[in-house]
Amino acid sequence: MTAAQEPLWVKNYQPGVPATIELPTESLTAMVEDAVARYGPKVALEFFGAETTYTELGEQINRAAEGLRKLGVRRGHRVAIVLPNCPQYLIAFYAVLRLGAVVVGHNPLYTERELRHQFENHGAQVAIIWDKAAEKIQDFPDDIAVKTVIAVDITKAMPRLKRMALRLPLPSLRRTRAGLTTKTQNTMSWEKLLSAPPLDSAHPRPSVKDLAALQYTSGTTGIPKGVMLTHFNLRSNALQGQAWMHGAEEGKEVIYGVLPMFHAFGLTLYLTFAMLTGSRLVLFPKFDVDLVLSAAKKSKPTVFCAVPPIYEKVALESKERGIDLSTIRFAISGAMTLPATTVKLWEEVSGGLLVEGYGLTESSPVALGNPFADTRRNGTIGVPFPSTEMRVADPEHPENDVPAGTPGELLIRGPQVFAGYWNNTEDTEEVLLEGGWLRTGDIVTVDDDGFVKVVDRRKELIITGGFNVSPSEVEEVLRSNQDIADVAVVGLARPDGGEQVVAAVVLQPNTDLDEAGLRAWCRERLTPYKVPRRIVAVEELPKSLLGKVLRRQVRDLLADDA
Repeated sequence: MTAAQEPLWVKNYQPGVPATIELPTESLTAMVEDAVARYGPKVALEFFGAETTYTELGEQINRAAEGLRKLGVRRGHRVAIVLPNCPQYLIAFYAVLRLGAVVVGHNPLYTERELRHQFENHGAQVAIIWDKAAEKIQDFPDDIAVKTVIAVDITKAMPRLKRMALRLPLPSLRRTRAGLTTKTQNTMSWEKLLSAPPLDSAHPRPSVKDLAALQYTSGTTGIPKGVMLTHFNLRSNALQGQAWMHGAEEGKEVIYGVLPMFHAFGLTLYLTFAMLTGSRLVLFPKFDVDLVLSAAKKSKPTVFCAVPPIYEKVALESKERGIDLSTIRFAISGAMTLPATTVKLWEEVSGGLLVEGYGLTESSPVALGNPFADTRRNGTIGVPFPSTEMRVADPEHPENDVPAGTPGELLIRGPQVFAGYWNNTEDTEEVLLEGGWLRTGDIVTVDDDGFVKVVDRRKELIITGGFNVSPSEVEEVLRSNQDIADVAVVGLARPDGGEQVVAAVVLQPNTDLDEAGLRAWCRERLTPYKVPRRIVAVEELPKSLLGKVLRRQVRDLLADDA
């Protein structure tokens, strides 16, 4: 591609960042095996001070793979991972891929109801799950065919003296004296799985085009769906990230893993990008500012990717405690709008740039970003990544582009764009158009230099804490309460750039609003970030002539009320 053929936005790239990447021809399995060979004695993982070298990582991956093979896991089978960030997650991820099987990542704090919907969809027969949450799987109805549960005590990956330091929100569990209760499943420990000999090196490996992961998301609309991401998609996005962070040194970067690996952002940053670059990955089972700043005294971070509230909290606390963050050269924010005040605070504390990026689970996830250069533009989501194209289309007729400078729906195309939704042809055809163009559902404007600004959303998803919340799912839970006649759930903007979940409810006759009771009802059925922060009683909900609730009007009504 000549300079004249390059898209207009490439001129704003950080010097040294290419317009295109060399597309991968080998799988993620080959990538991690190459990392083990190249960086063997270097530290791959750090967890509460305990270190795992690349050589040790490779050995454990091969043992876990053989253990899974003995359990009957074969090419194309889905294997569920229900864990917080921990070394066992990364080992399990690559062990599953080594067999040509497919990883399905789940939030371990999901309720039994939320997990059951996803397991019904993907049909995994083997689940590698945090022992504190295992009963959720074991309480599934008998017709959900989970045959083997591998229970993981993540504290065994920590130094003995630090095991008591773990502070995670634990679900309420019923435990038998012997440990985990069981029904028809075979239950075994993670340590038992790793007691297997290494997998035969001649065992067939996956190809670059094979399916690697199912990531559940609400997509552009509606109930969570399984996003199919191939080895090609995920390795491409890792290579795009490597190109974008021009100047990062292979084998020398220290990446802080504060985002969950079951989320697409964490998957690419920690499970693939960190391994591609031979980095030291410092893992945290959840974000805790004390744990992060304590670790920063010993293992100085160089790459830090998070959401705006995390940046603000870390910056404020480091400033107050006098902890040096000047080693962080690459800081990327995503999942929600990045406030200018947060950028200013972070850059004052760290001395480095904090840039905003953009993506969707369907794009593995990163598609656009602001350059690590003076050309960045705060308030925008940046420009397309290398080897990524964009169009701005008429939302009602996406085959037609809108005139330059006019708001329209952002469409993207590139090697990171997903292969479709699992067992869902209809929704796939809705968002994945002819020619490989992905409809994002976001309404944007593009300036003369190619920088993109999100101005509205076609989709009705709520983004809170970096996670997508489907209004329909929350409405279904509230509607099942006997006091509720009708309900509409919307997202209201917060000062930090995210949204809060708010519900407008029409009560049954002769019923008073019990907000605390309704929130408790939701907490029993939804993971905490989906529970409405406010529940407001209204006499009626605005509806169209066809009886559809007009969520935009509900949102305006609740915003005015606030």
